[in-house]
Amino acid sequence: MVSDPSTAGAAQSAPHTGAWRAVFVDANPTLTAVAMRLRRADDLPLDIHRNPDVQPEQLPDILGGAPIAIVDHTHLPTEIARRCEGLRHVVFLGTGARSYMNPEELAELGIEVHTIKGYGDTAVAECAFSLMWAAAKGLARMDREMRQGNWLRSDGVQLTGKTIGLIGLGGIGQELARLAGGIGMRVLAWNRTPRQHPGVEAVDLDTLLAQSDVVSLHLLLTDETRGFLDRNRIRSMRDGAILINTARGALVDEEAMVEALRDGKLAHAGLDVFTVEPMPPGHVLTTLPNVTLSAHSAFRTPEANDNLFGAALEHCRRIAAQ
Repeated sequence: MVSDPSTAGAAQSAPHTGAWRAVFVDANPTLTAVAMRLRRADDLPLDIHRNPDVQPEQLPDILGGAPIAIVDHTHLPTEIARRCEGLRHVVFLGTGARSYMNPEELAELGIEVHTIKGYGDTAVAECAFSLMWAAAKGLARMDREMRQGNWLRSDGVQLTGKTIGLIGLGGIGQELARLAGGIGMRVLAWNRTPRQHPGVEAVDLDTLLAQSDVVSLHLLLTDETRGFLDRNRIRSMRDGAILINTARGALVDEEAMVEALRDGKLAHAGLDVFTVEPMPPGHVLTTLPNVTLSAHSAFRTPEANDNLFGAALEHCRRIAAQ
């Protein structure tokens, strides 16, 4: 059954009996509804903690000894995991678990981390595509100014005929390649493991950075890719390029990016992800006119949500069948 406490965010009812039980520790209303709709009658018990604003130190009480934690966005430090009695599996809703926990350290505690790939490839690619258009046309800045009574008009960039460089050619990169090719853009790509895709020119990273009018990041965050787009690589980009990041904020040297936005090396950045999330009030990126921001929401569509939680339930079913 799905726990349904009358008070939002309240602790769940008494633990279920049986070998396997899962707790969705940080459910927002949208994902709560998806979870309740997609569960099957023969699924393992699932408790839903209906409060997305969870502090790590609350997790031992929220889990209440459950062996499976479903986590959307809450940090699980290793020292907190040690206090989560009975925890053996973490099903992370997405691919970026490393931004919230250390899978290797958790494995040493006997806790396996499961991630979900491919659920939102189209949704994220469409967001990257939208950020690219907004950046090229200056839409966010004009909107802000007009709401303040200022009739701001500025020249935009025509994207048809321009070059987009994709750093990472997995499912999201391939979807963005399809969209960009559809409007007549030349599509370059670099992937850590060489990969071919129709309509895409595979090039080395230096060529991509030098020739691309738009650079879009689509890498997983690992120890090897943290800070991947560093100061030197930003400075090797084409003057006046647009940078799009819907992957992970820590892939980019944020200080170097801000410097490049201020001095015009970068014309604009369209960002859905940040080094610190939620972004603190007054963050420097909120003060720059040539930045378009979205709140790590690229993958939030009904279709992607169904794919995401459906895959999470499949993880739970496989675990329970062991």
